Amino acid sequence: MHIIDSVLFSKENLCTRLCVAGDCLRLQNKSVVVTGSSRGIGSAIASVFAAEGASVVLNCHQDVEEGRETLNRILREGGKAVLCVADIRNPDDASRLINTAVESFGRIDVLVNNAGIVRDSLLDKMTIEQWHEVLETNLTGAFLCSKAASGLMKAQGHGRIINISSVVALTGNVGQANYAASKGGVLSLTKALSIELARYGILVNAIAPGFCKTRMVQSIPNNVKEKILAKIPLGRFGEPNEIAYAALFLASDECSYITGQTLSVNGGLRL
Repeated sequence: MHIIDSVLFSKENLCTRLCVAGDCLRLQNKSVVVTGSSRGIGSAIASVFAAEGASVVLNCHQDVEEGRETLNRILREGGKAVLCVADIRNPDDASRLINTAVESFGRIDVLVNNAGIVRDSLLDKMTIEQWHEVLETNLTGAFLCSKAASGLMKAQGHGRIINISSVVALTGNVGQANYAASKGGVLSLTKALSIELARYGILVNAIAPGFCKTRMVQSIPNNVKEKILAKIPLGRFGEPNEIAYAALFLASDECSYITGQTLSVNGGLRL
């Protein structure tokens, strides 16, 4: 089975609260795909979107158990979600992932290209495998999913594509030539697609998160984390939910005249 869970939950609680005094669900009746959403920022985005009324297709490739945990949490909280195991580096898998939204929820309104990996190494020690693995996941994966989703969005006459880049794309970082190149490519991809797809009512934007409390940052040695914190004006790492709420704005109807832009959410790290 490619779709390991396909369960809808419609209990009247978190995701079916009434619109009172303008407190309407911002993504009600929207169908969303979030790549790499088993944990970290992707999981936070999926959870926030579900809480705002979206029907969410979760995605993972290897972290299946964590994907199930995110799925079960959303379902317990009254959200609508399915989980699709797919390798976004593979064109067939990327298409199948996007089609899961149509099969499960009848349409796709929002794609969040979040899936990303790191394979850090200094340039003289970086292998060609480390280079290709990061570029294929972080950049080619975003390209393949955007290509699959845009065809369906064109037919609908609207859609949103949100690409998760990184502050490293803007600043560079020692030992991350592959990661910085991939995330910089994501920003350029965002600009190109925003121009190409605007005529079809499809908005394409990016978020460049700073250092957040994710497994990736937790693995950084303490002395290095202290140096990073010293450069952040707000003096702390970000929370995954803080990135998720930025994505929520870009996915909402409130963001109707913004495209081709990069929203930096980094605590002032790059001013």
